[in-house]
Amino acid sequence: MPEFNHILTIAEGLHARPAGHFVKKTQGYAEKITLSKNGQKVDAKKLFSVLKLQAKNGDEITISVEGSNENQVIDELKNYCNAEL
Repeated sequence: MPEFNHILTIAEGLHARPAGHFVKKTQGYAEKITLSKNGQKVDAKKLFSVLKLQAKNGDEITISVEGSNENQVIDELKNYCNAEL
């Protein structure tokens, strides 16, 4: 199961709007995608779960992917995070 760490760089953190965009992006994949911060893991396809992490600017999040195209998905999510989060 590949994973990568990302430091949030958006000033407001992972609040409703960017979290919603992130969740919408993850929902486009059949693979299981997990988002974690400080050991707390949530389903990255569920908005309220992502918001529950209360990820702020400067926080490190970890995204992991499990499934048939996990390497392709992790690369696409890395690119998305580097551009958007």
